[in-house]
Amino acid sequence: MPSLIPLAQTDDAMVEQLLDRAFGADRFARTAYRIREGTDWLDGLSYAAVDDDELLVGTIQVWPIALTDPDGRPYPMLMVGPVAVLPEHQSEGYGKALMMATLDALGSNPALPQVLIGDPEYYDRFFGFTASHTGRWHCPGPNDPARLLVRAANPAVLPENGMLGPWTDETQEQLRKHS
Repeated sequence: MPSLIPLAQTDDAMVEQLLDRAFGADRFARTAYRIREGTDWLDGLSYAAVDDDELLVGTIQVWPIALTDPDGRPYPMLMVGPVAVLPEHQSEGYGKALMMATLDALGSNPALPQVLIGDPEYYDRFFGFTASHTGRWHCPGPNDPARLLVRAANPAVLPENGMLGPWTDETQEQLRKHS
């Protein structure tokens, strides 16, 4: 049975090794890294999974991002991922447990939409993420639009199109200008 702990309680180097094993050393070239570039994962929503021997076998991180509409107005969101599990422990429930912990921490009616890049059938079936509202969203790098997913309490408030990127001080300033 997996035990979940706050990701902040794990060694950063061990997390990086786990991510390398799960996604490969070239993972930094992925579009998801560009979307959240320059930000730090959020402590209260990011977790680690340890096995019965208390060895790190999985992690989930959540990042502050924004969808900026064509008029330059940023909409704050959360990027869920990576959800990483060591290859030899995949299909053992660690990834699902990590997702449930994060979604439980967000509560039943989260204020911010959550975005992830992943398998649409899996993340819709178990967690309510969909590509229905992201078809005209853009990313800073190559992506498969069918894998760009969002989960929101009220998707009607989401911009129809825009560019995803990190939530930075500059993004905050843009929001002030549009308020």
